Amino acid sequence: MIIENHIKATVVDAVKELYSSEIEAESVQLQLTRKDMKGDYTVVVFPLLRLSKKNPVETGNDLGQYIQDNCTDVSGFEVVKGFLNLQLSTSYWVNLLNANVNNLEYGKTKADEKSPQVMIEYSSPNTNKPLHLGHIRNNLLGYSLSRIVEANGNRVVKTNIVNDRGIHICKSMLAWKKWGEGQTPESTGKKGDHLVGDFYVKFDQEYKKEQAILIEAGQSKEEAEANSSLMKEAREMLIKWEAQDPEVYALWKQMNNWVYDGFDVTYKQMGVDFDKIYYESDTYKIGRDMVLEGLEKQVFYRREDNSVWADLAKDGLDEKLLLRTDGTSVYMTQDIGTAKLRYDDYDIDKMVYVVGNEQNYHFKVLAILLDRLGLKWGKDLVHFSYGMVELPEGKMKSREGTVVDADDLMQDMINTARTMSQELGKLEGYSEEEAERVYEIIALGALKYFILKVDPRKNMTFDPKESIDFNGNTGPFIQYTYARIQSIFRKAEANGINVPDVAALEVEMSEKEVQLMRMIANFPAIIAEAGKVYSPAIIANFVYDLAKEYNQFYHESPIAVEEDEQKRSLRLLLCKATGIVIKNGMWMMGIDVPDRM
Repeated sequence: MIIENHIKATVVDAVKELYSSEIEAESVQLQLTRKDMKGDYTVVVFPLLRLSKKNPVETGNDLGQYIQDNCTDVSGFEVVKGFLNLQLSTSYWVNLLNANVNNLEYGKTKADEKSPQVMIEYSSPNTNKPLHLGHIRNNLLGYSLSRIVEANGNRVVKTNIVNDRGIHICKSMLAWKKWGEGQTPESTGKKGDHLVGDFYVKFDQEYKKEQAILIEAGQSKEEAEANSSLMKEAREMLIKWEAQDPEVYALWKQMNNWVYDGFDVTYKQMGVDFDKIYYESDTYKIGRDMVLEGLEKQVFYRREDNSVWADLAKDGLDEKLLLRTDGTSVYMTQDIGTAKLRYDDYDIDKMVYVVGNEQNYHFKVLAILLDRLGLKWGKDLVHFSYGMVELPEGKMKSREGTVVDADDLMQDMINTARTMSQELGKLEGYSEEEAERVYEIIALGALKYFILKVDPRKNMTFDPKESIDFNGNTGPFIQYTYARIQSIFRKAEANGINVPDVAALEVEMSEKEVQLMRMIANFPAIIAEAGKVYSPAIIANFVYDLAKEYNQFYHESPIAVEEDEQKRSLRLLLCKATGIVIKNGMWMMGIDVPDRM
């Protein structure tokens, strides 16, 4: 902020004039004043004692008086031990409000053609099952991160890598072939991703039955797994697929298309999208060629069983498989190929992978391997590592069919929002179509906010009932605050009260009004911090704190009935500025805010 630079420059001048010493502005320790203290900015005095040759209180008073005399925006100061708390003038806050209240993009930095280009990968689904709760957290984090990075002035490319090949895909295909009896999404009325997911579960059920029979016949669990005819068929199908066997390839394309159609519906309702979708079936070939090239250059080595490995001992890690004995690829091979293809497609300055923390090792290895292959940008990749999400009932398992499908969860949230809104009488006077749209906005806002407010590095439990409460740290509470602000403007218009473009400079501001303005002023710094550490939670919790602060202001500061026109105008502009910040903050989380609730 400009005021911070001004204060630091004044401290530099003060040290020079008062103590005949030179310091750099960057060395001045300036921070926001703690909420329990009076003031707006705090200068940490201790580092300057060696120059002043005085105690902290004397030094603080020297600096405070100089700053107040030479910085017109500072109206007062207070010294608490070694901390100089500076109070900004009312005119400063009014000027700041006037300068930004009509900027609908307040807080955001607009990118241009020279801005850094950041690619963010998220979602990464498998085509053997529908998206589930774990995918929801991934998608919401990735999409929110893309908007935060964009708001920080970067050009953003949103990408998805679809894991559409491998043994897990063949399991669904084989199960459909054996027990599907020609079922299709049309014949069953099921979304394609759900239908294919049913056959993934069916494979696991039949595989376990086969294992049980072999174990009962005297084989160990390991022997039963190795001798499974069902698993053998799945592996043979994978080899045929890599050889592009016409029958296997046709089945693969058919079932994948069912899944893609299903995914599109889920993504649309979730409110996420992508600029480019990559498919493992394309990229693994590039990765395989790169691995073989690395083998020729002795970057990797081949074992007697024909498998290809990387020795990572000098990096403090173990060995990593890159190609199996039969020549088929693993995930690492695919990620090497995808990385190369992406950097060929786009002039990327930074690559961010949104992938769960169970893959921390994987991305450490990927960065090393890309660097060894001569792709210097490998070292700079960012693994946005996040924790797992569970329901109150515990963990979910795709193979056993105990996952919570994203579609079912979103629909349940909409049903809950409808029930609660109707009980509270929130949407009286809405048409049925309008009400249904708002129910969906509330439901998805509740889901997204509850997930995004948690530090992404932490594991979390998603509680649907808690998330949709209209009180507390929830999306609906923030949405309701925004709707309340819009209702103020509707009432003002109905009463013939105009919202001015600017507030009068001589108007007095209460401490509550100043505190609200402080938070609004800090919004750009919050966006910068969230972008720096890759954390949507910073945005989420700031917007909640702002909504809380606004509601206190609303209850303490009359607006429509305020007779003093200058005070009323100031409060209306504070409402407007708060609404803009809430809307922009929620936008960065992919959350809509309704004008009425």
